[in-house]
Order: sequence, then C-alpha cells, then structure tokens
Amino acid sequence: MGNSNSGNHGGKRTTSDMRVLDVRKVQRDGLLTPGQSFSWQWSRGGNVIASVNLKVDTDRVMLDYRNRPGGGEWQAVSYPVRLAWTPCQFGGQRAWWLCPGADCGRRVAVLYGGSVFACRHCHALAYKSQRETPDSRAYRRANNLRARLGWIPGVIHGPGSKPKGMHWKTFWRLHAIHDTSAMQALGGMSAKMDKTVARLKMGMAKMGLHPG
Repeated sequence: MGNSNSGNHGGKRTTSDMRVLDVRKVQRDGLLTPGQSFSWQWSRGGNVIASVNLKVDTDRVMLDYRNRPGGGEWQAVSYPVRLAWTPCQFGGQRAWWLCPGADCGRRVAVLYGGSVFACRHCHALAYKSQRETPDSRAYRRANNLRARLGWIPGVIHGPGSKPKGMHWKTFWRLHAIHDTSAMQALGGMSAKMDKTVARLKMGMAKMGLHPG
C-alpha cells in the first residue's frame, strides 16, 4: 500500500489526509460476496499510488498489502477485518466494518489507512471541517449555496437570480442563509487583512520606514 498519507500540516491529522476504505462503496460494487478476491486502489493524477488486496469470507475480509513504517523497509501486512450486517428499512442488509484497531471493534462504514486500517478514533483524526475557522466555514457554506443556486462562485460577486423551477420560498430561504454566511466570511477576510496590514506597518516601523 505504501506509506499512509501522514501529512500533519502542523496539527491534528484530518480524515482527508488519509486513504479511505469505505465498506459502502465495496458493497455497492457487489464485491462483498464470500470467495471474492479483488484489489482496491487509490490514484492521483491518473496514477495508482497505493493498493490493498481484499479476500472476502462469510463474516470477514482479509486485507493484504505492503507498508513502509517510518519510510523504512517494505513489510508485508495481512490481517482480517470482521464484518457486521444490519437490516435496511426497505429490505436487504447493510455492511459495516468492525474496526480492527487494538481494543476497538467499533462498527463503522469507513476505515482509514495507516500501518493498520482503522477507524478515525483509533487514528485520532479530525474531520477537515473541524480545523476550519468560522469565517472559512462560512465561506465554504456560502459557496456551496452559490453552486446550488447556479450563481458565480465567490462571495465578492454578490447574489444572483432565482434558478428556473425553484420555488420562491426555497429561493429566499437559501438567499438569506447565503447572505448571512457571506457577511461572516467577508468580515473574517477583512479582519485578517487588517491584521496583515498592522503587522506590515509594525515591521516597517522597526526598520525605520514610515508607510505613506
């Protein structure tokens, strides 16, 4: 499999830093049949950067891959991940991983690749949104609404028109949420800009320069 995505970015790793093994996708592809063997791959720029071989049994999946702990020698890794099944509301069953992390066993949909595939609690991962500042989160929320409404990306462009076929009540509700989020995002940008300007002025003053 290669090294896990171990970038810490100066803080707690997030789920987006890791390689994801989602049992829902595996089941959706019809691969959770006992006796089935297949390879799950991760790509970047059209090139395969990591892979893991999976062999399905009745109540578990055997994972088989290579790993380089700390960038050292390649090591073969092989261990089972147990499966759990719960009934769906409209028939059929939904699959879950039972996390193979030490003393864990949580029922989860996603395992994250490291030296061992385990749940986000075992890897002490945060969600990416948990590391966002309030204004960054507001900017993302506003841009998501702009995409839904068919508006030009970027809050500096201001609001657009109502999409064809959307009810006016829905439009004005989304419009209001967008405006609130956009104002919060712009306020955060302005505050950051003020701090940057203040730091620049302080640096110039220490060098004996006087900004005009």
